Amino acid sequence: MSKKHHHTSHAYIAPLTLIMGLLSLILLAGFVTSASAQFSPSKDSLSDLYPGKAYSPYAERSYPDQVFWGDTHLHTGLSMDAGLFGARIGLDEAYRFARGEQVMASSGQPVKLGRPLDWLVIADHSDGMGFFSDMAAGNPEIIKYEQGKRWYEGLQAGGEASVNAALDLITTFSQGKINPEMMSEYSPGGRTYATIWERVVDAAERFNDPGSFTAFIGFEWTSLVAGNNLHRNVIFREGAEKAGLVVPYTTQAPVGSTDPLDLYAYLENYETKSGGSALALAHNGNLSNGIMFPVDKQYTGRILDKKYVEQRARWEPMYEVTQIKGDGEAHPFLSPDDKFADYETWDAGNLDLTEAKTNDMLQYEYAREALKNGLLLERRLGTNPYKFGQIGSTDSHTGLVAIEEENFFGKATNAEPSPKRMGHPFVKTENGVFQGYQLVASGYTGVWAKENTRAAIWDAMARKEVYATTGPRITVRFFGGWEYTRDDLNSRMPATRGYEKGVPMGGDLHGKNGDDAPTFMVYALRDAVGANLDRVQIVKGWLDAKGKTHEKVYNVAWSDGREADSNGAIPPVGNTVDIDAANWINSIGAAELGAVWTDPDFDPNQSSFYYARVIEIPTPRWVVYDAFRFGIEIPEGAETTHQERAYTAPIWYTP
Repeated sequence: MSKKHHHTSHAYIAPLTLIMGLLSLILLAGFVTSASAQFSPSKDSLSDLYPGKAYSPYAERSYPDQVFWGDTHLHTGLSMDAGLFGARIGLDEAYRFARGEQVMASSGQPVKLGRPLDWLVIADHSDGMGFFSDMAAGNPEIIKYEQGKRWYEGLQAGGEASVNAALDLITTFSQGKINPEMMSEYSPGGRTYATIWERVVDAAERFNDPGSFTAFIGFEWTSLVAGNNLHRNVIFREGAEKAGLVVPYTTQAPVGSTDPLDLYAYLENYETKSGGSALALAHNGNLSNGIMFPVDKQYTGRILDKKYVEQRARWEPMYEVTQIKGDGEAHPFLSPDDKFADYETWDAGNLDLTEAKTNDMLQYEYAREALKNGLLLERRLGTNPYKFGQIGSTDSHTGLVAIEEENFFGKATNAEPSPKRMGHPFVKTENGVFQGYQLVASGYTGVWAKENTRAAIWDAMARKEVYATTGPRITVRFFGGWEYTRDDLNSRMPATRGYEKGVPMGGDLHGKNGDDAPTFMVYALRDAVGANLDRVQIVKGWLDAKGKTHEKVYNVAWSDGREADSNGAIPPVGNTVDIDAANWINSIGAAELGAVWTDPDFDPNQSSFYYARVIEIPTPRWVVYDAFRFGIEIPEGAETTHQERAYTAPIWYTP
């Protein structure tokens, strides 16, 4: 074991002028590369202490130093369930809203983002895309079927009948009982389906504005196995000239499949046919009831083999770790020593609550456990299938990427702002309930790239230089190597030294001669209009010689001069939230935190991963703003405050 000194920093705080100067530095141009390349800036700095290559610190850069904010997972009224819940916002309005324009929500309320996004993936469900709008119009080719007629009549009745119709459709679909004959025209091979996809592609082309706003072409492959969530979103790198050569892959027989291996075959086909590139990302393992991250066999009973692990590793470089339907980084049952593991936890059952959750399912559902099990599978089969960057998305079914706590427009149109939405269950069956107040105003993805283009952002996704937040636009840098020093952090240009001496988030470290432990440099800057930071943690997972996985959370930087105890634990930061006024004060916490940290428990013979988790001070949840603005009571049991956070992509160490 290494005996190298363990260096932990406390709060790293600068005056506001320096903070804003650094923010400007971060947002200047950098470097574009292919998805597979590692950045290796030259080391011809002007001096040993100053890392710049020219007097101007912004000149001659050769790495990505802009963070672009976006969402990989938005649904419009083209998605069947979104439409049935009342969504009337289409493709154009969704793009306009994401760019920062004011639109009218489907509930009749004007709405606008506090700050525009930089990029967006509209990922409508591939199964039955566009079906709803035709059903709502009373298309006789739909309502001649019993299912179509039942849902149409519920929709026409409005109110609770419309909601019940939507839930019935979702359950029917999730149980694989939707009428295939009725859906044939809204499936691959149908002329209507091809026309709808052309509209999707055309809208992305019209709103894609390189350098200003990136509109990706994509869709959601909505695999549901008896209500157990295996959903993936697909993102194409190119535009209409390539993505327009195919239509989306679906899950319903006879042309579709719920097996991810078949989705991977579709992606392989696409790349072969078009010469383009595509990737997939999974989401909501927390609603999969133990089938999202298999270790021994797939849900089909197929034993995991080299094909599975290699294909999943190739096609899924990211995982959606946080969104409106719960946070999926960690679970308190799996990580009992992690005081921050129980955050926005949804663990009552699967997606439609047709089956209750049991504790034995959890280990195959959460990101941290998957990262650990990936090390185990790599030893067993030669490839780590769960080597993913962590991202956040909304999964909004309103056409609105509105997940700011004070501007939260819900999961679906029936959960847009109203005095009743907190008290109306999202899903309720005899197996459990997801309460309306449990909906999570989350999340967004930060991508490190040079420029705001499809190629630059997609390539960053593919190389995993991404991170998740639960909504706040916290700036986070995370690097791993063997030679970082405090001077690198204090240079106010940590990224320059970060790329020169090591690898960024999403990268790989390989064993070197000797037992020296790797050193990590992490830097976090609070959202310019958000809350101060409580602490920065590094989460480590590793595999021992006996094939057992382990984890540990290290506090590496924290605010307010608090003292760590003998176990490294830090006292709570405090709480300034005023529930009655729906407000908080940045009188605690730090505007920025940073550390250079060396793993004190390193074993050079053990495979491991490390990622940074940045925690804000407590702030109000969206329910507090609802209570304040509508003059209503918050339901008993609803959480009123939380500590929002960011999760970086890991850095992996291989002996």
